[in-house]
Amino acid sequence: MTQTHAIGRDMQEEFLGAVRKSQDFVVEAIGTWADAVQAVTPKLPAMRVPLARKLPQLEEVVDTAFEFAEKLLVGQRKFAEEVIKAIAPVMPGTAKEEPSGAKRSGTPPAAPAPNGGGKAARPSAK
Repeated sequence: MTQTHAIGRDMQEEFLGAVRKSQDFVVEAIGTWADAVQAVTPKLPAMRVPLARKLPQLEEVVDTAFEFAEKLLVGQRKFAEEVIKAIAPVMPGTAKEEPSGAKRSGTPPAAPAPNGGGKAARPSAK
């Protein structure tokens, strides 16, 4: 592992730790708020909401959203890996080196056009 890679990994870990601490703080604050509101709010009678049983539970909504996000992230990673493979031939140090003195197969590169850098000649007006 390179030093740059190690530094990047350490920074990621610090960032993730800070995110987790902030999430813990928010969850604790919401719990404290909910307890305070419940203590001062009178008990309300149960209400019947039409079709409420057909609505998804909050846990289902979260599960579905994160399942989708995971699939999307897997697809994005595969896409990025395919892009890396596709550009490999033009990246320095990744093309296969031919032994010295070996001839390349295929046609030689085309010579530049004599009319100024490959631009098509315009027909003359009559």
